[in-house]
Amino acid sequence: MSNSDKKRTTVDIHNRTYKIVGEEPSHHIRMVASLVDQKMKEIQESNPKLDTAQLAVLTAVNTMNDYLKLKEDYTNIVESKRKEEDRSDHD
Repeated sequence: MSNSDKKRTTVDIHNRTYKIVGEEPSHHIRMVASLVDQKMKEIQESNPKLDTAQLAVLTAVNTMNDYLKLKEDYTNIVESKRKEEDRSDHD
């Protein structure tokens, strides 16, 4: 996809405006930005003395932790489903 095919979406995260360029639809980018903003607010409420860089890193760490847990759950579900199918094929 060339740069001319990419979409530009303006979002607000932690009281700052960002222009995001990518292939995803604008509504998807806005939803992602909203979730990042929510997570940053949530972390800041618990840790009001964090500066923006620390807050961003903690948000990224929390988000990646959630992602890895979901990925592991998904892998386990797929593996379980595959085993069930293998058993039913042998019956």
